[in-house]
Amino acid sequence: MNKTTQSQGDLHSEARIVHGVLHTVRQDLFVGAFAFRPLPPLDDARLARRLSWLPARARRWARWLPHGAVAFLAACIFLGSVGPSYGGSAPREMLDVVLALMMAVPPVLVLSRPVGAFWLSLLAFVVESIGARFFSPYANVWSSAFVVHLAVMALVVLRTRPRLAVEMWVVTFGLGSVVSVLARNGALGDMPPVAFFSAVVLVSVAAVRAWREERRQVVETRSVTAEERSRRTLLEERALIARELHDVVAHHMSVIAIQAEAAPYRVTDPPPELAKSFATIRENAVAALTELRRILGVVRSEDPDAFAERDPEAPQPTLASLDALLDSVRGAGLTVESVVTGAARPLPQGVELSAYRIVQEALSNALRHSPGADARVEISYVLGGIGLRIVNGPPSRLAKPSPGAGHGLLGMRERVQMLGGEMTADRTEEGGFEVAAFLPVTNTAAETARGGSGA
Repeated sequence: MNKTTQSQGDLHSEARIVHGVLHTVRQDLFVGAFAFRPLPPLDDARLARRLSWLPARARRWARWLPHGAVAFLAACIFLGSVGPSYGGSAPREMLDVVLALMMAVPPVLVLSRPVGAFWLSLLAFVVESIGARFFSPYANVWSSAFVVHLAVMALVVLRTRPRLAVEMWVVTFGLGSVVSVLARNGALGDMPPVAFFSAVVLVSVAAVRAWREERRQVVETRSVTAEERSRRTLLEERALIARELHDVVAHHMSVIAIQAEAAPYRVTDPPPELAKSFATIRENAVAALTELRRILGVVRSEDPDAFAERDPEAPQPTLASLDALLDSVRGAGLTVESVVTGAARPLPQGVELSAYRIVQEALSNALRHSPGADARVEISYVLGGIGLRIVNGPPSRLAKPSPGAGHGLLGMRERVQMLGGEMTADRTEEGGFEVAAFLPVTNTAAETARGGSGA
């Protein structure tokens, strides 16, 4: 009983496998066989990298190079099939022209309907084999139509998926065996070596197709990973800016709350309306401070180790601390020259903090990527803002690879955009690197900063 049950189970398993195979073949070769699947032109970016020596107009035409190659192949097939037929009887010439069209159309059809091109090419092969049976009984069944059919199958595999190579090979040689037996009165002839050679060709093409698909997926994965890394770095930099700006805003709100609380005591017998207004100002300032601390708690909770290497209660740096930064950089081996133009004046704390961080990050990049180079820091106090320029020369020795290359520039650009400024970062003609930024400061902001400092 157990053996009978096991045998029935094996039969059901084999039936399911056969049903699955037949369903796959049906989906691949029959369902939507003549559906429109156009071959897109080549990628412009890839052509620009590989054919950069060509003019732009020539690269635009080069995008259609695969289509032109297939069309040229079809023209050669048609002319090669029609040429030898002239000089014979009219019916034979007409049959050769029709057969030549049947062999020339499938390669072109691969560009838009690949599976349909396979069936049309198979039909041309069968028609030529049957025609050879009547016009030349001793002709080779595996003739030019089969060569074209093999080329069409290779193109179809390149355009679709590797498993179609097996399916088309089985269909072709299953039908080819029947045609060969009928044409040679029961003999297979040279079908086995031709079948083996065709299998080698199709397996090779399928391997190329699988390699290209794997390479494309790897490139896409790397692109997505790089984009995700850049996005994560940008979010981390924004969180850092939010934490730093919290200290700046909290300072001013604390000053407002303290002055609003002390103002009524500086006036003898203040009106009740004035005292109520100052109390409202203080309440709003305290509420704003509470909200700032709550938001900062959310930001810090996502990065609990953000202040692991520094004191969270330490004041944020400003341009007044720039000399200490330059001394520490010089101690690390970078020769730095500092130039300040214009009349130095107090700036809003957010602007000074961003300017300090930009100079700090630019000098850190110079240390990492240009060891042994000289650097120059230029700070220009101009009407309406402050200009920064940090430039370093080419490295004098080999720089070690840095896994975080480019992330510092994201942070600098984020700070500049936050303040509504402009920034450029590019290599110099001498082989060094230059970072230039302008941070705007409105008169109102400057007066507020000076008023806050006086308070």
